Amino acid sequence: MLGPAEESDGTVLLDEALADTVRRTGASAGGVYLLDEAEQMLSLAVLCGVPAEIASPWRRVPVAAVVPVSDAVREDRLVWVGSQEDMARFYPRAAATLPYRFALAAAPLNGGTRPRGALLLLWPAGHPSRATRRQRGHITSSALRLARVLDSTRVTTALPDQPRIVPVDAATHPYVTPPAQAAADFAERLPGGALALDLEGRVTFLTDSAASLLGRGADQLLGTRPWQSLPWLDDPLFEDRYRTAVISREPVTITAVNPPGTWLDFRLYPDSSGISIRITPSRTRGDARPEATPAPEPAGASRPPAPAGRLYQLIHLAAALAEAVGVRDVVGLIADQVLPAFGADGLVLSAADAGRLKITGHHGYDPRVIERLDGLPLDTGLTPAGQALASGVPSFFASPAALADLYPDAPQISGKQAWAFLPLIISGRPVGCCVLTYDTPHTFTADERAVLTSLAGLIAQALDRARLYDAKHDLAHSLQQALLPHRLPSLAGLEVAARYLPASHGLDVGGDFYDLIRLGDSTAAAVIGDVQGHNIAAAALMGQVRTAVHSHATGGASPGEVLSRTNRVLADLEPDLLVSCLYAHLDLARQQVTLASAGHVPPLLHHPGQRARVLDIEPGPLLGIGVDLPYPVTPLHLPTGSTLALYTDGLVEVPGTDLEETTAQLAHHLADAGSQSLDHLIDRLISRAWPTGRHTDDIAVLLLKATTRPARSPAPL
Repeated sequence: MLGPAEESDGTVLLDEALADTVRRTGASAGGVYLLDEAEQMLSLAVLCGVPAEIASPWRRVPVAAVVPVSDAVREDRLVWVGSQEDMARFYPRAAATLPYRFALAAAPLNGGTRPRGALLLLWPAGHPSRATRRQRGHITSSALRLARVLDSTRVTTALPDQPRIVPVDAATHPYVTPPAQAAADFAERLPGGALALDLEGRVTFLTDSAASLLGRGADQLLGTRPWQSLPWLDDPLFEDRYRTAVISREPVTITAVNPPGTWLDFRLYPDSSGISIRITPSRTRGDARPEATPAPEPAGASRPPAPAGRLYQLIHLAAALAEAVGVRDVVGLIADQVLPAFGADGLVLSAADAGRLKITGHHGYDPRVIERLDGLPLDTGLTPAGQALASGVPSFFASPAALADLYPDAPQISGKQAWAFLPLIISGRPVGCCVLTYDTPHTFTADERAVLTSLAGLIAQALDRARLYDAKHDLAHSLQQALLPHRLPSLAGLEVAARYLPASHGLDVGGDFYDLIRLGDSTAAAVIGDVQGHNIAAAALMGQVRTAVHSHATGGASPGEVLSRTNRVLADLEPDLLVSCLYAHLDLARQQVTLASAGHVPPLLHHPGQRARVLDIEPGPLLGIGVDLPYPVTPLHLPTGSTLALYTDGLVEVPGTDLEETTAQLAHHLADAGSQSLDHLIDRLISRAWPTGRHTDDIAVLLLKATTRPARSPAPL
């Protein structure tokens, strides 16, 4: 266990290594994500070059998310996004919340034995959209250096609530720095006003002429954000220009009116240390949008969080909810991103079902409390959930006393201190209720109420889609289980293992199938196939093909005849789908296997003491192409200890890799199986081909191992 001093030293080294990486690579900003393997979550631990507020939607990122840092860790590669167009094309969710010009790189931080996280780097607008080989090498080596720092210092990987902000040292000016008063005098002599912001948007310096143009004294502006301390700049457009300057590092201009009618041009000039702003009277009104003048506020009055920040936060959450698939995904997304965004500690998500509120997910609650709340009628007087759903009006309670006035028992049930009850309604139809809770009293600002109310509509849409998906998933799963064999028959002298994995996306149902058909005491037929498509129609056709093969095999047909007759059945069905199939007749007594292929990927064969190889068999046409077509057969020797691997193309067709190379690697791993069980061997083959587990196609694998030579069958083929 690390002591405080060791932990502090490791943190300092990590921070310095990140700042040095940003400087060396010429990036404008950077961050280090740490991986929590148990939660499969990436958390932003260190950040430099951009404000924490801009990065807040990306503080916690699931490894499974489709974003650059997750792809870098999951796929163990450097991810380069060279332009805003590339971001929109490959990562539309990120592009929606970061609509600025910049280049980005994400690289995995791989330690000696395991992944540790990811390095994220940003370059300003104007950076070349393509990374040179040298630059890619520089980024990769920087990531390796950071990984070594993590390994050598043993910095904890506990997920932090907020990232540490590390400054990027500004370059030393080639001239002698003048005294502060001389610099201020220089700025005062320039026409117009001068204003300086740090990267967080706070005023760090202003001239007297700037204060005069803005209508506020320095004591009222220093340390504040202009759009919070000046009501007439409280427009999302102004903060958006500031964000554009920070991220793109390009000069930007905005025109605004200081009531009653003084139009001002603000020219923002950013760099790694902050933003310099020149303020001059405007000759034109530019792109400003005049609005009603808000009521004056007392000097130094505090204001709620900036509206542009909330706007982009809402866009980010909307994009994330659009990607949620099942109800578990919706609950996990709310827990991981919505709760931190609003400082909440607990969540209860209920769905309206037969006049009751059935809890579909929760976070931060004792299971005994959930058990008591689950299944309450919609007209319950125990909590405001039913009333909020019936009226369609959200309810906010800042303290237990406020809730107890209307619902005396509710605060005692959960022990929470503040609540937001958000009805989930779609086109007037109640879907459920989302309850956000706080462990301490919490006052809901008007801004928070507005955003949460808007968010409730997005959650309602996501929950409704998720429930529909889960229903289809259950149906698809039941269909798949009904069509695939429940268990494979046992045969003396033969060890068998099989596996079916659906594609990572979709209905978890497809057209891949396998079967083992007992034909006699020492004979059997093994079959594997792939129906075109990933839908219920493909699964239904798969069931028909499997039944046809089974019927012809048990009827005594030879391997070639089995495929030819099955092809004739498909021609009669006219399914408009093609099927690949591999049929293997096993005669264990003769130690022989006879293969026939209908355009299927070739199997692998391993004899004891030899190298495994990809079998070169002559394929026939795919099933469903025509009738009365021949299917050649290939006889092979199958001595005791031999392993025959049948599989579908989903195992070997890995994007970005060579098919023959992937198949050859699988043959190598098959030969290295040793004495491990066939079930473990299947796991190993799949993990070698798809180390991230996100296979893009269905996968079926059937392994057959000749263990002993049984007595010769009296009924030869």
